[in-house]
This record gives sequence, structure tokens and C-alpha cells, in this order.
Amino acid sequence: MLLIDSRLIGSFCYNKKGENMAKINSIVGNNIRRVRVKKKWTQEKLALEAGLHRAYVGHIERGEKNLGLKNLERIAVTLGIEVADLLKGRLTVVSHQSNI
Repeated sequence: MLLIDSRLIGSFCYNKKGENMAKINSIVGNNIRRVRVKKKWTQEKLALEAGLHRAYVGHIERGEKNLGLKNLERIAVTLGIEVADLLKGRLTVVSHQSNI
């Protein structure tokens, strides 16, 4: 997960306003699950092919873990898709402009 201008507290990511940023974890997890199921792979098969632990894949798919960029790429390559495809979803991005 790419964290810009945010901080990690425990297993939750918050932006400067203190808003929970965990929605990106759910989006990525759902996208991984969708592609994995379409390929008719189990979590265990994906984990084995990607060199990850099966429980870790389960946590990612449920949006419970922050996913590092290396593992995000590892999963995307294993599934035969682009990293960008795993980031697609209905995440609302709010732009903050200053009046300088």
C-alpha cells in the first residue's frame, strides 16, 4: 500500500485529519479475491504460487492487513495482472488546496 501524507497506528492507517484510510485495504483485498476466484484458485494456491502464507492472503482479502508494495506486486504478477488493476475501485480522493 502506498502511504502518502498519512501515518500508521496499529493496524489502521489514518490521514492527517484522523480519518480511517482502511477502505483502500478492502478495495485491494476484494480485487485480489475476485481475480483469484475467477481463476478458480484457493487462497492456499495463491499463497503457494506467490510465496506467501495462506493466512496472510486471507487477511489481505478481508482488508485486515496493510499490504506492502513488494507483496502487492508479487500477488499481481502471480495472478497475471497489473498492480494498477488491484487498486481500481470506488475510493474517494479528496484534494486539499491551500489558499496561498
